[in-house]
Amino acid sequence: MNINGQDINFLDYGNKKGDSIVLLHGWGQNIQMMQMLGEPFKDKYRIIIVDFPGFGASPEPKEALDVDGYTKIIEELLKKLKVENPILIGHSFGGRVSVKYASRNKVKKLILLSPALRGHDKKGLKTKVLKFMKTVPGIKNLESWAKNHIGSRDYKAASPIMKQVLVKTVNEDLSSDAMKIKAPTILIYGDMDDEVPEEDTKEYEKLIDDCGLIMYEGCTHYAYLERLNQTINIIGNFIK
Repeated sequence: MNINGQDINFLDYGNKKGDSIVLLHGWGQNIQMMQMLGEPFKDKYRIIIVDFPGFGASPEPKEALDVDGYTKIIEELLKKLKVENPILIGHSFGGRVSVKYASRNKVKKLILLSPALRGHDKKGLKTKVLKFMKTVPGIKNLESWAKNHIGSRDYKAASPIMKQVLVKTVNEDLSSDAMKIKAPTILIYGDMDDEVPEEDTKEYEKLIDDCGLIMYEGCTHYAYLERLNQTINIIGNFIK
């Protein structure tokens, strides 16, 4: 779909009569990394999964976007799809866009998976993701895909426009946005996450009024995948 001159690749399936679950992936990733969270709920919910501009099958943006710019694209996309009051699930960078979206739009429930509050360095992301994938049963089948896709937009390999995007998004502080969120929210992090400072985790919990923090012991920035079944169960109970 074309959104303000930007082609956006997305999936839209499931029960169109149910509430909408919108899933937003992390930096350097794409639809496939979030689809495993959508599949268990497709019988009761409408599932929408988006490739951000510059990732997956969505072309790079024509100009450097910040978190607000990516959020505006999601806002316009959901308007065109006639989605109101969604259940919003975002991992890492997708979580940051989810925070911005929920700060100024009605959201039924918000699930944030390992987002940073002020951003962080993405250098070496591909190596980290591939190393992680070797350790998780059931995720190994994505490894060959990951070699070609995950991290293809990290800083070292990024095009000039995506390097500008990275700089803009890393430097953005979402504290004031988090304070405006009214939707019931859960945060899921791993206690071995070396991508997000521990103070970000604690501060999010304080800034968002109706918020609960779930910490997975022994898990990393990809905690939601390392304990996929637990994550699915938590989401299912939370959105009932």
